[in-house]
Amino acid sequence: MTEPDVLHTTGDHVLTLTLNRPESLNALTPDQRERVIGLLSEASADPAVRAVVLTGTGRGFCAGADLRGTGADLRGTDADLRGTDADLRGAGAATGERIAGDVARILRTGAQRLIAAVLDCEKPVIAAVNGTAAGLGAHLAFACDLVLAAESARFIEVFVRRGLVPDAGGAYLLPRLVGPQRAKELMFFGDALTAADAERLGLVNRVVPDEDLDKTARAWADRLATGPTRALALTKQLVNASLDTDRGTAFAAEAAAQEINMATADAQEGVRSFVERRSPLFRGH
Repeated sequence: MTEPDVLHTTGDHVLTLTLNRPESLNALTPDQRERVIGLLSEASADPAVRAVVLTGTGRGFCAGADLRGTGADLRGTDADLRGTDADLRGAGAATGERIAGDVARILRTGAQRLIAAVLDCEKPVIAAVNGTAAGLGAHLAFACDLVLAAESARFIEVFVRRGLVPDAGGAYLLPRLVGPQRAKELMFFGDALTAADAERLGLVNRVVPDEDLDKTARAWADRLATGPTRALALTKQLVNASLDTDRGTAFAAEAAAQEINMATADAQEGVRSFVERRSPLFRGH
């Protein structure tokens, strides 16, 4: 029996999503994309899930969108990068005619929805980058709240190599993570970035030996899963929104988040445990 393209397990309040097409370095198919979007949406509403880990099987985390069958000529490219370009399925990658607006429509309903699903997930999402993360795959990692990388991982803004404009939110995410000058350098040249260099630039929280990646990701996820889940969700929302708002709006959002959070059982437990001089026991609500 064939294994699913996206493996998912839940244990101790941690949902682990594993892209499972190692033969293609986990290049993402439309069906996989929709499955990940759906699982992240379900995680937001599921009280049994309090943290998410996103990873891949084999040598690749995600080599971008799967281009097979699009008519794009990838012969002669780096074997590790096949399938790392934008998802142009049906959008004119072949030489046939297309309807005006197809490319923009496919990106809006495809790669951009995936990145938004990670950013909008109400549970903290950890990327455990086990290998190559290229194009869409790199942006999928950068959209996560925390990024762990194996020493063998590498990140590639591959679009320029194919004459393409970055998609999947890359021009939104990268300047916010490393600043506009660094973002342009990465996108203009498309050079492979080692895990150590990604950490130095601030794209990765921590680099660990390959054999320690799963263990470290699980340890981080376990810590998050025992934390105040609603407070973490509101904190994530505040931080993500702060980069797009003025000070007044950010302060108003902070006050509103505080108002909402103080009504939660976890906030009350946190205050009570402080008064009683004991460790809090957060239950996620």
